[in-house]
Amino acid sequence: MFPVGRPDKEKHLNQKARAIWMTGLSGSGKSTIGLELERALYNRGYLVQLLDGDIVRTGINSNLKFSVEDRMENIRRIAEVTRLFLQCGIITIDCFISPTHEIRAMAKEIIGPADFIEVFVDASLETCENRDVKGLYAKARKGLIMDFTGISSPFEAPINPDLVLNTMEMDVETTVHKALDFILPQIILNV
Repeated sequence: MFPVGRPDKEKHLNQKARAIWMTGLSGSGKSTIGLELERALYNRGYLVQLLDGDIVRTGINSNLKFSVEDRMENIRRIAEVTRLFLQCGIITIDCFISPTHEIRAMAKEIIGPADFIEVFVDASLETCENRDVKGLYAKARKGLIMDFTGISSPFEAPINPDLVLNTMEMDVETTVHKALDFILPQIILNV
């Protein structure tokens, strides 16, 4: 007896599974856009799972801190979980700072380049600090939070992302429409 494979599951769900990997600074809008994008795809009949940094760090990755090594392990685990969702035919929206080229390359390798859609949620450090409802940037500037991306830890903007969403120039609704225009052709199942 053979296991039910990904193509059968995608056919059953009438969708192509893809990982929509949203990277950007804290406060750039990744989670806000991810939530709205998840709702928009769901309303169109797609099965989608949102994975967010705040959520996974309270569960599966609660034992990790923010050192370079722990950031690598955080993203490695998330990429492995994402790959499992893809094998089930489920679209994932991954909202993670994933601050370096190396970390994102590792995630792409684990997930698979054909399934990985890299979305750069672009906002300046100044904009992100002004949006900071949690006060994290202020704490980082005072030295109360160590290894904070953009302050005491680097963020390397993607060199050639599949999609750039500039949240300084577009509101959430416009950003989500732009994302949908790019993503929908890639998840429509052509049987």
